[in-house]
Amino acid sequence: MSNINNTGKLVNGQYDLAVIGAGSAGFSAAITAADEGAKVALVGFGTIGGTCVNVGCVPSKALIHATQTLHVASKANRYNGISASAEVSDWRALIRQKQQLVDDLRKAKYSDLLPVYNSITYIEGEASFSENGELGLKGKNINADKIIIATGSSPALPSIKGIASVPYLTSTTALELEELPHSMMVIGAGYIGVEIAQIFSRAGVRVTLVSRRGILPEAEPEISKALTGYFEDEGIEVVSAITYDRIEQVDGMVKLYVEGARGVTTISAEKIMIASGRTPNIEGLNLEAARIEISDRGAIRIDAQMRTSRDAVYAAGDVTGSDQFVYMAAYGAKIAAKNALNNNSLSYDNSAMPAVVFCDPQAASVGYTEVQARAAGYDVKTSLLTLDNVPRALAARDTRGLIKLIADLQTGKLLGAHILAPQGADSIQTAALAIKTGMTYEELGSMIFPYLTTVEGLKLAAQTFDMDVKKLSCCAG
Repeated sequence: MSNINNTGKLVNGQYDLAVIGAGSAGFSAAITAADEGAKVALVGFGTIGGTCVNVGCVPSKALIHATQTLHVASKANRYNGISASAEVSDWRALIRQKQQLVDDLRKAKYSDLLPVYNSITYIEGEASFSENGELGLKGKNINADKIIIATGSSPALPSIKGIASVPYLTSTTALELEELPHSMMVIGAGYIGVEIAQIFSRAGVRVTLVSRRGILPEAEPEISKALTGYFEDEGIEVVSAITYDRIEQVDGMVKLYVEGARGVTTISAEKIMIASGRTPNIEGLNLEAARIEISDRGAIRIDAQMRTSRDAVYAAGDVTGSDQFVYMAAYGAKIAAKNALNNNSLSYDNSAMPAVVFCDPQAASVGYTEVQARAAGYDVKTSLLTLDNVPRALAARDTRGLIKLIADLQTGKLLGAHILAPQGADSIQTAALAIKTGMTYEELGSMIFPYLTTVEGLKLAAQTFDMDVKKLSCCAG
């Protein structure tokens, strides 16, 4: 057989493992296998590095932090005797700075890593399966004992009449705009929609955020409601509890017709961005012919060991349709690689998976929501603490947010934690560790936490199950 190595030269060889996809999951699988002593073929199609570094996590967070400076300046007068202001003076320069960061990280964390691993051969091209299950590329077989599919996902289009005929943006193209529009409509209020809506709003764009089920519909309802209010306070118009009728472009403006309590209404904007979910990248793989099962939503079905329905073929990351976070993709790919080489001894475990939405305030969660815990058969008790009870928030004069904890009524074992706070992302891992180790809320509430930190709110929220923390003095817990 033939393959292409890092230099593009044709060589002959046999692989222990072939990995399809050169994003975070693909690199995680390939490096894990190489560290195990395996000879690996890593097949990449498109820009190396995948979604996160190129068009997802890195560019969005770079712009989130940049535009946050505008918001902080606008709120400086919350402190007596201080005034400040900031504005976007050159959006194109900011986009180019963002892109330079993306290019640098892609080189340092992906392309420059390939020469370090002599046992990884990088093959560029679009791979597919034959009906006998063999993996091929450019008419040649890739001869590998085991295969991992890690091809990621792409933005999905909602089923709105006329959507294909309007010039819509995706999260990828929105973050590449070198000129700010006057107005933007964002369809979809999951984590991608809320993050990008806030970026452009803080940059001075008039933003309308449209979602049938409201902001962060999978989150705790208290968090969704509070965040909706904070967004409206910043000038973002939030439209929810509607159904989509149709969409069209008229005189350079995109018009979305929605039906709600007031009948059919029209939302207009210069630009429209679609953030209504992502779809697994399976086109071209010929999975059906290879008898690799896919779900109704077009994702590859896997078991707890990351195995597909075809022997010796595994899958990891967004292409499996679940836990679409870069760190979970890398984690699942590592499990898949180790199982492929070591008799399927490991299982995927997301029971203490932290998740963060980098809006402001940040929405972070781990474990069950209240609804999920009840559906799982638990009798639950909950605590709810608003941030005006947390000394750190009072000192910062920013009490936006809340903390909600879910516990087993019988045992007190912590089942879920949900934080809406400016530093929620940096606090959720403490709750993840508590859930992972099986702590009760009493044990969490009796731990020593540093004073004047956001994470101290977890201690106070745990104590709120059984007492009124307003009756405690500072550090009295």
